[in-house]
Amino acid sequence: MTDDITADVLSERPLTQSQRITILCVAFLGWMFAGSHMAINSITYHSVATSLLPNGSTAVPQWIGFLVVAFLLGAAAGGYVFGWVGDRFGRSRAMALSIAFYSVFSFISLLSPGIEVFWLLRFLTCMGIGGMWPNGMALLQEAWPNTAKPILAGILGTAANVGIALFAYLCIHKDVNPSDWQWAYMAGGTPILLAIASWFLVPESPKWLQQQLASNDESGPDKVGMGEVFSPPYRRLTLIGIVLAFVPLFGGWGVANWASYWAAEADEEARLAQIAETQNSTTQANDDNTAPKKPATNKKAQTSFNRAWTGSISSLLGGALAMFLGRRVSYAVLCVCAFTCTQMLYSLPDPNSDDFQTWVSALGFFSGFFFGWLPLCLPEMFPTRVRSTGGGVSFNFGRIIVAALILLTAFALKEQFEGRYDLVGRVCGFMYLTGIAAVLLMPTQKAVPDPVSA
Repeated sequence: MTDDITADVLSERPLTQSQRITILCVAFLGWMFAGSHMAINSITYHSVATSLLPNGSTAVPQWIGFLVVAFLLGAAAGGYVFGWVGDRFGRSRAMALSIAFYSVFSFISLLSPGIEVFWLLRFLTCMGIGGMWPNGMALLQEAWPNTAKPILAGILGTAANVGIALFAYLCIHKDVNPSDWQWAYMAGGTPILLAIASWFLVPESPKWLQQQLASNDESGPDKVGMGEVFSPPYRRLTLIGIVLAFVPLFGGWGVANWASYWAAEADEEARLAQIAETQNSTTQANDDNTAPKKPATNKKAQTSFNRAWTGSISSLLGGALAMFLGRRVSYAVLCVCAFTCTQMLYSLPDPNSDDFQTWVSALGFFSGFFFGWLPLCLPEMFPTRVRSTGGGVSFNFGRIIVAALILLTAFALKEQFEGRYDLVGRVCGFMYLTGIAAVLLMPTQKAVPDPVSA
């Protein structure tokens, strides 16, 4: 492939400022729309499961867990596959393909005839989400100077929370319920326009191009293999990266996310009560009975919004916090704060409690820092040759572990946890404490130098 790359393109000529800004804008938007898909997961899954399962099915909580697993496994597979594509064929191409993947399969999801087909389509959609992060992250890190990296890490980290907050705000005003959820997946298909623009407008990483030339000129292999990051000298770095990514990922999808489904359950109970009250009323005209009603409550959207807007602020500051306190200290402090918030949140009697949204906001704030911390600290552990693959595998392989734990949780939700989202959230919250031990394994500096710069 590098034979076709001309010498002038492979020179060390830096990108122009406008090219860097283009990369930043597309990476931000790509991860922001990926965040909107995460909000679609949190807000719609209860309604989708209720709609696609037989009436009165008691398997809704279990299928919610299975659908979360579809996201985690799909994102992990996408991070691995598209991370390899980014190292093999270029960051910008892989980023455009990732955006196209989550857009196209989101749109197709609304046509699902059953819950099993919907699960498969969500898996494919989430492959695109998983592929967006490592390529956008690597492209930003390699296109901008080192002095900008903490700021860039914060910007990329906050993008997903911005997407979550925007979609949640939309759902506050347009309800998602078992009879009206398809519109959300239609909206999820609109970033296909960004994918097309990304393919034609985003320049390639100059460091990646230089690496391809160096690999082509040397006697060693010039192609990155998927298993390379699990072989010396990268294996130890990859395993450490997986552990560091696992804790905040499980905190988001295996701990905090249960609050959204707890709130969705409360919304559904209020909606059914509203329907029963309307049907039993003898004082309203027939036209009033059949007219669209404002939802009784919309706590699921409020929960996602309050968790996301505070996370948007903190994730923007995550890179700066890591620079100020140090990588290890900042990570450990965040683990303690997030753990405290989970225990306070899930000790409340129900989502109608006065302090529910307050603790949701607090949890979103402290957990959001992790996603500004990770874009800064994971890439710097790997050299250019395997940066996209290494970062993608580290971030997304943690999702596989999270998926396995959530799958076990989904099976146990009905029996051991008595179908109570608060109980499972409180127990799973203890996983944050494992991060304090995990961060001690983190190297203090990049362990494997770049061959190009060596």
